[in-house]
Amino acid sequence: MKLNNFIDHTILKATATKEDILQLCEEAKKYQFFSVCVNSSWVSLAKEVLSGSDVKICAVVGFPLGAMSTEAKIFEAERAILAGADEIDMVINIGYLLSGMSEAVKEEIAGIKKTIGNKILKVIIETCYLTDDEKKLACELAVLARADFVKTSTGFGTGGASLEDTALMLETVKDKAYVKASGGVRDREAAEAYIKQGVMRLGTSNGIAIIEAE
Repeated sequence: MKLNNFIDHTILKATATKEDILQLCEEAKKYQFFSVCVNSSWVSLAKEVLSGSDVKICAVVGFPLGAMSTEAKIFEAERAILAGADEIDMVINIGYLLSGMSEAVKEEIAGIKKTIGNKILKVIIETCYLTDDEKKLACELAVLARADFVKTSTGFGTGGASLEDTALMLETVKDKAYVKASGGVRDREAAEAYIKQGVMRLGTSNGIAIIEAE
């Protein structure tokens, strides 16, 4: 199975340096990963390094807590697109969802999607904090807000992706959105299991190990 086209080659830690971002981009070109996934402050650098390649740039927004204002998230998404991002991975306001503020969650997602237009929007629902019913609701709200993907995790919560969660998400969104597994996708066996299940994108910092594994 050719996995490189499914991988968002990722570095999101607070201590990531300019040299780390440069290395990430060079690795993405070498292994022909689908994209690099970086914090929004690094988008312009990634754009410069990846110029002329097919590697896309994914920027995270409202990361990792999702608890900042909607206006701040929209502004960050807009600036990331202007700097050269092709895709936005936003974190929902988890506190809003847990408070029953479904309309506010949906409107925030819709506002970011409207701002970025035809660029891809992935919605991180942070499954580790949600019940199955809340996971379903988060996916339904993302679909109603016209998001392109729902995504399991930031990798900064108490847990990451699981096949059980992605199965639930796939069943909920059906053909109305794609699913991205992120957080703890560390080896080829796991990567292949997600892809066989129907997941269309993998967020991982272990992409090279996954590709090079026999």
